[in-house]
Amino acid sequence: MTSVEGRRRLAAGALLLTTFAGSASAGSLTIGIVQRAEDDRLEPARVALAYPGHPGGRARDAVDLAVKESRFELEAAGLQVTVSVRDATSADDAVRQLRQLDQAGAAGALLDLPSTWMAAASAASAMALINVGDSAESSRQPGCRANLFHALPSDRMRADALAQSLLIRKWTRVLLLSGPRPDDAVRLGLAQAALKRLGLKQVAVKNFKLSADPRERDLANPLLLTGVAAVGGDYDVVWVVDGDGEFARTLPYRIALPRPVVGDAGMSAAAWAPRFDRYGAPQLERHFARDARRPMTGHDWAAYIGAKALLQAALQQPAAPHPAKLNAALNRPDFTLDGSKGVRLSFRAWDRQLRQPMLLTDGLAVIGSAPVDGVMHAKNVLDTLGTDAPESSCKASP
Repeated sequence: MTSVEGRRRLAAGALLLTTFAGSASAGSLTIGIVQRAEDDRLEPARVALAYPGHPGGRARDAVDLAVKESRFELEAAGLQVTVSVRDATSADDAVRQLRQLDQAGAAGALLDLPSTWMAAASAASAMALINVGDSAESSRQPGCRANLFHALPSDRMRADALAQSLLIRKWTRVLLLSGPRPDDAVRLGLAQAALKRLGLKQVAVKNFKLSADPRERDLANPLLLTGVAAVGGDYDVVWVVDGDGEFARTLPYRIALPRPVVGDAGMSAAAWAPRFDRYGAPQLERHFARDARRPMTGHDWAAYIGAKALLQAALQQPAAPHPAKLNAALNRPDFTLDGSKGVRLSFRAWDRQLRQPMLLTDGLAVIGSAPVDGVMHAKNVLDTLGTDAPESSCKASP
């Protein structure tokens, strides 16, 4: 930790102590953060490139802001808040860290863990848990838990948002480019399913590979991958699926035809974008950038709204916030949150995913949002993003 960051953490701690010093009969709330100890997503070179959909820093920055923003309500309720950060080196260690938080009296925790680690940890705890770091469908569907909520949008939500944006623009012929990682194959399937649901045409699927080997030039050269002869026809847009991000970042303006790029480069669907200028978003972005000294990413927003959810649930029983009470509050249909996105946000009953609008951005500006105008749903249009109730394979009941 740098000396500047250390001074900032001390200042934040001093603020919390000052806020609650005058409350003699205060209740106590401990919020845990369980995160991977060595996070390759946060390597300086990777963070500097600001790949779409990747985190820009630790969840603690956003949690501190959520507590700071709630200080007046917390003070009025006499509720003292402690944030306890635990680093995990494996799935087994994540289980140990979460059990230690349980034993220390924590009522809820934010999880910034890979899906396999999160599955093991959530099975070992009854406290209210909010996923702020993993977008895989596995933890929301067959691997769901009654006490595991999801603030970060799922991969399917991102795919549905992009497919809707193509439909409204009448970009109906789609060329898909997919990377070699296992998660790329999973997200490619989600993209294909989203296109099919909306009646968009898949022109072709081409696999790419980062390689300097001349024998693999057909897999590494965007011009060769996207030529009309190579894909078997014309197309309106290129959708690139690249969890690593390195190939995608150089793809726009390097394809064979003058066509837009979406997905993991060009226009992407995100939980948050720094230049969103409506619904109080500029103030939230400014406050975060002032405290964290970096722009807010979608992962930061998920940690912020996840912490706000735990705080709001605890404020409903401030004298003795208990894990069971927090779980019950988060599961209530009338439990809603303000996330500076223009609508009230709530957790879905069937998979505990936070329903929310998605922002469409090219990294410089917010181009639009999803759900797009004209998309309909029988109950809540936000449920057109992600797995809807009739499709859900989650069987965990509150």
